[in-house]
Amino acid sequence: MAGAVVEVKYFNSFVLKKTNKNSYPIWNGSYGIPASKGGFPVVAGTGEDNSWAIEESRIRGGYNNTSTDYGARAFLVEEEPQASRRNNALIYSGIFNSRTGINQTNVFSTADDITKAADPANGSIQKLYAEDTNLVIFQERKVSRALIDKDAIYSAEGNSSITSSNLTIGVIQPYAGRFGISTNPESFAVYGYNKYFSDKNNNVILKLTGQGISEISKIGMRDFFRDSLNNIDTIAGSGQVVGGYDIHNGQYVASLQQATSTTSRSGYNTVSWDEDIKGWTSRFGYNPQLMFSIGASFYSVRNDSLITSIVNPTRPLCIWKHYDTRVDRGRFYNRNGGSNVTFVLNAQNTTSKNFKTISYEGSNGWQVSRYTSDETGKDFNFITNQWATQVDTTSGVRSYTGGEYVINPVDGSPVNRQNYNAVLGTIDPNLYRYYAGFTRKENRYTSNLISTTQAQAGEVLFGNATSGVKGFFVLGTISTDNTTDVGGEKQLFSVMSEYNNNNGY
Repeated sequence: MAGAVVEVKYFNSFVLKKTNKNSYPIWNGSYGIPASKGGFPVVAGTGEDNSWAIEESRIRGGYNNTSTDYGARAFLVEEEPQASRRNNALIYSGIFNSRTGINQTNVFSTADDITKAADPANGSIQKLYAEDTNLVIFQERKVSRALIDKDAIYSAEGNSSITSSNLTIGVIQPYAGRFGISTNPESFAVYGYNKYFSDKNNNVILKLTGQGISEISKIGMRDFFRDSLNNIDTIAGSGQVVGGYDIHNGQYVASLQQATSTTSRSGYNTVSWDEDIKGWTSRFGYNPQLMFSIGASFYSVRNDSLITSIVNPTRPLCIWKHYDTRVDRGRFYNRNGGSNVTFVLNAQNTTSKNFKTISYEGSNGWQVSRYTSDETGKDFNFITNQWATQVDTTSGVRSYTGGEYVINPVDGSPVNRQNYNAVLGTIDPNLYRYYAGFTRKENRYTSNLISTTQAQAGEVLFGNATSGVKGFFVLGTISTDNTTDVGGEKQLFSVMSEYNNNNGY
């Protein structure tokens, strides 16, 4: 670098200073050194610029006037100057008061006791939530609370007495139970005094109220959450449990998103908890990255390369407003989807039955997409000399009034069997499944069940020569079809089936 020549006049003292790059000083008595006087010219690509300045160090620049300097500077020497990370401790700054203009949020005085540590055996602090005069602290394996601007004095009997003090964070009091939020703070959601979150370490979904922590995942869904939470890979950083409160329906929604790699989420289960029913009511077909409520509306956010944004197709970020009547029902993130209800018919569970019909009460537009009996287990077939299992099943049933239908191989639409030859030509009808259409009578849609079970050696009657599904119980799924008022409202009240006992007498 080229040297700078400082010319001293009248025996005054001058200070040569380096200013910020590309800036010109504006102090009184200061000026930049141009390149013609020995300063640094701006050279493209080198970063050199005209950023040196001269400032007089005497008051008013007078001869023998008082010389100014930095004055006294306070400093201290730390034995451990390196930064330390205390993931189980809290630190707070000075006060902030907008009315008086005091702002000490950048003041962390080492002379004051400004730290409060939780038990390190419970892991790191993942989430903080301020509620009235309490600060709720969520660690990986424990949930605690601390008083804000108050302290608690305990008597010999163990009773606490609240007293005012200048202590910012008071005594940390743990909630009962060995539960925490693991490493999934994104599962936290709150409504009123109810706080919901997940604990992957224990494979449970929890609710925190004034009475303490309760496990809501065990109410009819223990096995589901045990397996789903256990399969979430949070170590790779891509698996997560996204939580949010749906203000529109008054439900806590949890999306359990598994991970097969560090860059994608493959499997997911999104379910909702209803506080009025005290149970898990629905499963949804969307996997959000964020959920929140504003006013009376519920929103979710998803950033996916498969999503094409309506506003800007080059940016696949979608903020979706749920329950919007201007959008088709069952449509999430610009993708169409259907709704379905899975049910189990298990009347007289120790009796073998033949389920002959299927019926439901509701509106038009539903179809039976699954109707399967229980497995017989591995039985030995003396004719084939093989161990085999048998499951009776039937083809789907669409809610079209009257007649039987077959599937059009061109567009998948149902075609009345009577018009089969005219529509499908000479194609072999055995290649396509038959649909027994629902017949509406007395506000109930009813249809017979046609067996589609493959023929078994040794059977007297087999295949679609018999009707009904044989078994102790049946597992069925009824869903919305893709042809009847797509995206419209469809109601379903009940599903029934008529059956005969197979007792052999």
